[in-house]
Amino acid sequence: MNDNTYAAGRLNLPFVGHCTFAKSPVCTDWNTINADVAILGAPNDMGSQWRSGARFGPRAVREASTLFSFGHAGAYDFEDDKMYLTHDQVTMVDVGDADIVHTDMNQSHANTNAAVRQILAQGAMPIIIGGDHSIHIPVIQAFDQQPPLHIIHIDAHLDFVDERHGVRYGHGNPLRRASEMSHISGMTQLGIRNVSSSNRSDYDAAKEAGSNILSVRQVRKLGVADVLAQIPAAERYYLTIDIDAFDPSIAPGTGTPSHGGFQYYEVLEIIKALSQRSKGQIVGIDLVEVAPAYDPTGITAILAAQLLMNTIGAIFYDRQQAAN
Repeated sequence: MNDNTYAAGRLNLPFVGHCTFAKSPVCTDWNTINADVAILGAPNDMGSQWRSGARFGPRAVREASTLFSFGHAGAYDFEDDKMYLTHDQVTMVDVGDADIVHTDMNQSHANTNAAVRQILAQGAMPIIIGGDHSIHIPVIQAFDQQPPLHIIHIDAHLDFVDERHGVRYGHGNPLRRASEMSHISGMTQLGIRNVSSSNRSDYDAAKEAGSNILSVRQVRKLGVADVLAQIPAAERYYLTIDIDAFDPSIAPGTGTPSHGGFQYYEVLEIIKALSQRSKGQIVGIDLVEVAPAYDPTGITAILAAQLLMNTIGAIFYDRQQAAN
């Protein structure tokens, strides 16, 4: 939509029309994806071990994203003095959801994996909205034919459990499973904190696998520049963001809230700095654990949508600058 169309056509307010992410066009034929970004829902919360409900996360985040989607030809950030999300920088489509088969985690993960592989085969950047954090396992596995990735994991919890009572693919396991994949070059885990995150042996295993773990208080003490200095200068990064990385005061709608979390700009500034340093080589994102039933105000889904919109804007602005 260009400026003339916006001025003369439909006003298209957030509460009008079909509810896709950022009011992006729908593409249900995954063999014909023609966009820079493909938004995929993975509404699977069978991996949750306490409060379920993240299966409704994709719908809630999509609806919240319409708040930031008035059809303008880009978004001006006066602090950065930059235009983001212009039509010459990035195009997006919403490809719907991976098919989830209730009670069948293996098939549901297989369907999610196949969907992400199809997005990658079409040359688009996959952005996946969960669902609980177990969906990270099939998503990151789908990158196994791509060059190596360094994972930036933003979360309250380490998610490095190996196996408990035979469970290997729940929402406590995803970073352990990712660490076992040959295309993962390393991990930086930010925001990990407090009780009930994991046991000592899991922390030891993560460090042995090469993970760098920083708590919220350590991130605050270091500041953005020093945190960035601890992230290897890899060519390609993947972001996996659990909404419970944020403090429950701004993100109450999640299954496993943990006090002492990040505020919005603490996370966004790290992501934007990483994108700028890497010239936009963040090549995939999943955002998980939004459970709207625990947040009647809707601020958790709004936070998730706002973070994704700003992250997409930064990545593709930096890619455009690098190409010029």
